[in-house]
Amino acid sequence: MRADTIGLLVGATILSATTPVLAQQTIKIGELNSYKSQPAFLEPYKKGWQMAIDELNSAGSILGKKLEIVSRDDGANPGDAVRAADELVTGEGLNILCGTFLSNVGLAVTEFAGKKQVFFLAAEPLTDKITWQNGNRYTFRLRPSTYMQVAMILPDAVAANKKRWALVYPNFEYGQSAVAAFKQLIKAKQPDVEFVTEQATPLGKIDAGAVAQAIDDAKPDAIFSVLFGADLAQFVREANTRGTLKNRFGVGLLAGEPEYLQPLKDEAPVGWIVTGYPPNDVKSSENTAFVAAYQKRYQEDPKLGSIVGYLTIKSVAAGIAKAGSTDTDKLVEAFRGLQMDGPFGPFVYRAIDHQATLGAFVGKIGLKNGVGTMVDFKYVDGAAVLPSDAEVSKLRPASAD
Repeated sequence: MRADTIGLLVGATILSATTPVLAQQTIKIGELNSYKSQPAFLEPYKKGWQMAIDELNSAGSILGKKLEIVSRDDGANPGDAVRAADELVTGEGLNILCGTFLSNVGLAVTEFAGKKQVFFLAAEPLTDKITWQNGNRYTFRLRPSTYMQVAMILPDAVAANKKRWALVYPNFEYGQSAVAAFKQLIKAKQPDVEFVTEQATPLGKIDAGAVAQAIDDAKPDAIFSVLFGADLAQFVREANTRGTLKNRFGVGLLAGEPEYLQPLKDEAPVGWIVTGYPPNDVKSSENTAFVAAYQKRYQEDPKLGSIVGYLTIKSVAAGIAKAGSTDTDKLVEAFRGLQMDGPFGPFVYRAIDHQATLGAFVGKIGLKNGVGTMVDFKYVDGAAVLPSDAEVSKLRPASAD
């Protein structure tokens, strides 16, 4: 045999022997999200998970390996999301998924994870069904759900003692879930409350003027809004123009998140009770350290999306370390009761329903230097607003575990 032929064969043998070894030096995590359709939240979210990956890899390794994210856009569509998830699992050979933003997309990937028996950490989608009615063994959720966030603002809504409520929400799974929780919880406290109008708007296509006018015509005492992003901005501006918000108590889920509040500038609905995150005003040592590191890296303040992206990857890494493996069943067991620390303080992934006890800040909207911000806020621990294990067992199918 010719010497050059022998050399080629030896080289090919060495390459084939070393390539798998190199591939084994990383743990790959599949991530999918609606980056193109929801940039206000998801650009900071991506910065958050990139920061977490770099921190983890710089600090050493997990199981002797570096972490790597394989990310896909889910098209903000359940069908596209399932195809993206399948490409990550089948095409890339991954068994760990995380991410998603819209609740209907999160539900689709939840179902996919259950059928394919792959681990899925739902980062942002808020519908209660992800961990309750449609929950499964393989799916966990980071953010506080619609039920939890409604329960957080409920004491202020009840204390306002308003009888006639207008409801405005995006007409998809998240909005429907939030309104259902609000009706259930406030009716339990104020049986005589009335819902005088419901404005269910198509996501991203709100006819803000017509909606604001319809609410004003119904003459409510108070408004419950779960709008976000451009829909929220358009509604608030049209409502201000028509006087719809004047002398009316307001509650807004997510409306205190800087992604959605800051673009309103001085048009922000002052006095609304909201859930959100005032990054520079939370003075805990954990948050202060996170904000400083984020500002140094990106030369901007973090948003709530930054927190969610950061904690998503930190949680997956902690679960892998606790499991001592990337094996799906071992990772699932590790996440049941997994204890975490983050910028908001400690939280845990509950074994009963796979819901994290991560909380949220509740406060009022005020103006600071002509820009909307949260004032008079407090942190509400997610554990304080979750139903008991006995109640959850009635909501979550026995087959889920």
